[in-house]
Amino acid sequence: MDATFSTPPHVMLEVRRTLTLALPIILAQLAQVSMGFIDTLMVGRLGGEALAGVALGASIFFFALIVGIGVMGSVAPTVSQAVGANDPETAARATRQSFYIALALTLPATLLFWQAEPLLNLMGQEPRAAELAAAWLRAISWGYLPSLCLAGLRGFLEGLARPRPVMLIAFLGVGLNVIANYTLIFGHFGFPAFGVVGTGWASAFVYWMMFLTAALYVRLTLPRFRVLDKPHRPDPRTLRDLLVIGLPIGLMLGFESGLFSVTALLMGTFGTVPLAAHQIAIQTASFTFMIPLGLAAATAVRVGQAVGRADVTGTRRAGWTGIVLSAGFMSLTALAFWLLPEQITSLYLGIDDPADAAVGRTAAQFLAFAAAFQVVDGLQVSAAGALRGLKDTRVPMLISLVSYWGVGLSTGLLFAFGLNLGGRGLWLGLVLGLSTAAVLLVGRFWRLHRLDR
Repeated sequence: MDATFSTPPHVMLEVRRTLTLALPIILAQLAQVSMGFIDTLMVGRLGGEALAGVALGASIFFFALIVGIGVMGSVAPTVSQAVGANDPETAARATRQSFYIALALTLPATLLFWQAEPLLNLMGQEPRAAELAAAWLRAISWGYLPSLCLAGLRGFLEGLARPRPVMLIAFLGVGLNVIANYTLIFGHFGFPAFGVVGTGWASAFVYWMMFLTAALYVRLTLPRFRVLDKPHRPDPRTLRDLLVIGLPIGLMLGFESGLFSVTALLMGTFGTVPLAAHQIAIQTASFTFMIPLGLAAATAVRVGQAVGRADVTGTRRAGWTGIVLSAGFMSLTALAFWLLPEQITSLYLGIDDPADAAVGRTAAQFLAFAAAFQVVDGLQVSAAGALRGLKDTRVPMLISLVSYWGVGLSTGLLFAFGLNLGGRGLWLGLVLGLSTAAVLLVGRFWRLHRLDR
């Protein structure tokens, strides 16, 4: 066992510091994913067909968004290491240059969103679900750029170990999202009822409000960094440094989220009921995943600051603390998924409509698989966060490729279509892919910290 863990006061101090930093990040993550949770709940009142349409659209939009946010994820470790090394200008410059990356990523993503319907039809999706998904994507596409710019500012604030403003802004977004959904989905306050499209417009509006609020906060409270004082020309060296770190992060997250997106698309080939049930199960799992995701972000900052101080012992302690905390929490959520599936699915759907009752039964089955991968999901994301704090992103990217596509997708296809397990087979593939990633990423961090001895 690592010698640093034989001194409980040091460990407990690291736990307290990690949780102090992580709590606002976790609450912000929960608030952000609550937007999708609220969207699912409110669109669910329109029926399984509408829910299936949003599931298809979300599988495309959030894949592109997660990849983009992953590329923007280079800001936080760059800022945290700059803070540890007492270099504020590097922190500010990295944040400013990240906006150019956000703009460059927005162009191909928007093209994808606007051409989604023929692509979905080619993939064999039900025509009505594809039509609803395409309409939703065209609306929410206007929120992609502010989402990435917000990610840049968020990385800046988290790198400074100031996550509370991000948390408050995220809570503001949740409140706005409820009001905007209520107004635009069902038609209130003089607006027509846009239905499924209304939730896309509502989300785009909220993303813009959150970004502008974050920009105003940074401008007013951190003027010494001059992040938003005036436009700055592209800096090729800084952009290259950010992309060297960020592109592997984006690809790594893209491989993982791509597995989930492809799974949703494949689920659609089994019909509306399995696809709607999948949306319920995956939305629930995504909600609980925000806890280890927030812990991973805090772990990356703690590790990065220790690296900036050249504190090898602190680096190891910070990484393992985040990994253990994530695994512990996800053990609890796994138990809840396993013991309370019907209670969870009842939050989304009633049982009066036979079609909705069928969706609920199928979603309860999927939640059993979600319970199985909770712990390994927490392990893989926290280990990835620790490695990101070390600016080690290329090997984790390759690990994610092998795990999610080499193992997860191939086994999912085998079980779903080769062994005729249908949607359950696809979920089993998810479990195996995440388990492989967890073993390899935790092993990678263990190996690197052993080399530092």
